[in-house]
Amino acid sequence: MSGSKALWQNPLPLILASKSAARQALLTSAGLPFEAADAKIDERAVEASLLAQKAGAAEVAAHLARAKALAVSALRPDHLVIGADQVLDLDGRLFAKPKDLAEAAEHLALLSGRTHELHSAFCVARAGRILKEEVPTARLTCRILGQSFIAAYVETAGAELLNSVGAGAVEGLGIHVLEKIEGDHATIMGLPLIPLLQFLREEGSLLA
Repeated sequence: MSGSKALWQNPLPLILASKSAARQALLTSAGLPFEAADAKIDERAVEASLLAQKAGAAEVAAHLARAKALAVSALRPDHLVIGADQVLDLDGRLFAKPKDLAEAAEHLALLSGRTHELHSAFCVARAGRILKEEVPTARLTCRILGQSFIAAYVETAGAELLNSVGAGAVEGLGIHVLEKIEGDHATIMGLPLIPLLQFLREEGSLLA
């Protein structure tokens, strides 16, 4: 657990239904006390089912965030539980995290020179009930990427690429891929802090 007792009014810490280092870092930087818990859901199976139903990117992201929050809320009913997920949309084609480095290279080639939308959903639940959910969107434009750059980039970044939608984390080497960013940093990182903090103030857990 980490955080500032001066701002946090709830006697219990948040539960982050994610093992994402980036999301944990965001909560830590905001001074929020939390514990991380793995939601243990099959994200790819859920995603495949939604795509078969022609669900859009924002809907997929929202559903996954909701599923994570509710799964962990069932185990920790007294706590506020945050679920989060991201889905990248390139002109109607949805991207999740690449399954291997070859697919990461394919994703980069497809994103080259184009603007995509990053839908970053969060859901807050307590005792199995959804209290708040939202899906902010950021727009990112990739510069034109040559094959030699993609190969060198994938080799240099390595397995870290498998943790990022679109095969590039903006806080690391992924910044070399981008030409333009439209959206706030936390949304791009996978946990929209501005609306989340607003909800926590309204709910009374965070000092207003």
